[in-house]
Amino acid sequence: MKLDYLNGTKYSIYQPDDLYHFNSDTELLGRFMDVHRKDSVLDIGTNNGALLYYAHTKHARDLCGIDLFENVIQNARYNFERNDLEVALFVTAVQKFQHVPFDLIVCNPPYFHTKEEHLKNPSAILRAARHEEYLNLEDLFSSVKRLLKDNGRFSIVYRPDQMTILLQIAAKYGLYAKRMKIAYASSQKQAKSILVEFVKNPRIHLTIEAPAFFNDRNSFGWKGEIE
Repeated sequence: MKLDYLNGTKYSIYQPDDLYHFNSDTELLGRFMDVHRKDSVLDIGTNNGALLYYAHTKHARDLCGIDLFENVIQNARYNFERNDLEVALFVTAVQKFQHVPFDLIVCNPPYFHTKEEHLKNPSAILRAARHEEYLNLEDLFSSVKRLLKDNGRFSIVYRPDQMTILLQIAAKYGLYAKRMKIAYASSQKQAKSILVEFVKNPRIHLTIEAPAFFNDRNSFGWKGEIE
């Protein structure tokens, strides 16, 4: 286990070697998500809770994280307690999660549709983070629609080559893109990640923000508020 600093916050998080670690997509989404003061925030697949630290730094009021695995939640709880943050944590699949609606929902979901078992990580925790074995886009957007306030926001990071299907499934469940940011490894490379904020308003006009480059953290957007 090692202690890793979460860029853009004042916090460091212990990350066991056998659990999924936060990465540049996590930071991009944490900086991208639009948190209003006193928001209630749900992080689906919270893992070590990194996105909730960004939400707290942006002055969210109520923080909630869910994950499939008890030891993952135990690690997140340990980190929140040592950082003096109050967070509601639940071991559950989002498909079964019941709660009053949230102002903001965030998720860094599994991206891959791999069918061949030999290509998947033997760790159930790492498989759940990377492959749609426990959560596909249909279930994700269906659950978000149920758990999001009518005037709420849903922010996600995803693969650029899947953007068409992402927008199609979102619209199927009454969620429409309001903001988008595209991230590149560098100015000479193809897009590596997309960040999208969805709302329930079908008449919303999409704003595409300035691009982000992984080799230039200043391009990520929000610079952070160290309290």
